Amino acid sequence: MTAHVEHTNEFFLDAVDGTSLFIRDWPLEHSEHAPGIVIMHGLGEHSGRYVHVARFFNALGFKVRSFDLRGHGQSAGARGDIPDADAILRDMRLVIHDFSKQLTQAPLILAHSMGGLFATRFALEGLTPLSGLILSSPAFSVHTSWLEKCLFKVSRVVVPHLAVGHGTNGRYLSHDSEVVAAYQNDPLVHARISASLFQSMLTTMQYVKDHATALKIPSLLLIADGDVVVNPQGAKNFQAKLQASANGHLLQTKIYPGFYHEVFNELEALTVFEDVRIWLDQQNFIPDEGLV
Repeated sequence: MTAHVEHTNEFFLDAVDGTSLFIRDWPLEHSEHAPGIVIMHGLGEHSGRYVHVARFFNALGFKVRSFDLRGHGQSAGARGDIPDADAILRDMRLVIHDFSKQLTQAPLILAHSMGGLFATRFALEGLTPLSGLILSSPAFSVHTSWLEKCLFKVSRVVVPHLAVGHGTNGRYLSHDSEVVAAYQNDPLVHARISASLFQSMLTTMQYVKDHATALKIPSLLLIADGDVVVNPQGAKNFQAKLQASANGHLLQTKIYPGFYHEVFNELEALTVFEDVRIWLDQQNFIPDEGLV
């Protein structure tokens, strides 16, 4: 368990099936009408890796909620596994609905990689009202060989909940060696995924591909063009399909040449944070008292 982060509220929420989900809220003083944002992490990691991102939004005047997905970080559940295809979506709905009780308007979501994949489906289905969506290297497509797909198909039937190594050791998350070393030595990071979770991801990728034009909220898409963890072409295809539709004006895309997977942890991450701040300002999401 990581140490308590100063000026946060940490607690657990019980999912529908009783699984304990770790929550970390970043409140603000005298902020009854402050907007809110929910931060979602990617596969194998946890919300504690987004402290700097949460503080960025806090400084802009946002209440922030981050949480560990089931099977990740300080949340309960078998590492890298889910009981059924919709478990993450149900958990999101619970966490966001609970957070919304603190807010006077629907929150935004910032979601990375696998989190970005499920957050996009969540938004497309309108499972809970949202004001906006920020996607960091969303896993709309992954580099998977034919053999790996076949093995997962067999595993889905024979041992659907047996988690195996997914091959990401952190080397290509960032060009910053300190970020890589911290990831590789983080006791809350794991490198496991079950056939059940992988199949849910594949199904969600197809859903996002088929329903991209149904997006109805302002969205910012951040693409790491040097990404080798997920295939950035999936995000580019999503952009092309959505922007060719009547809802294309809702999406703004930033592509970062040469960036690895974690754009908020790259050596030139200040550029990314500034792009996010400008977009938030353009969408009038930043409150007047925010530090802009």
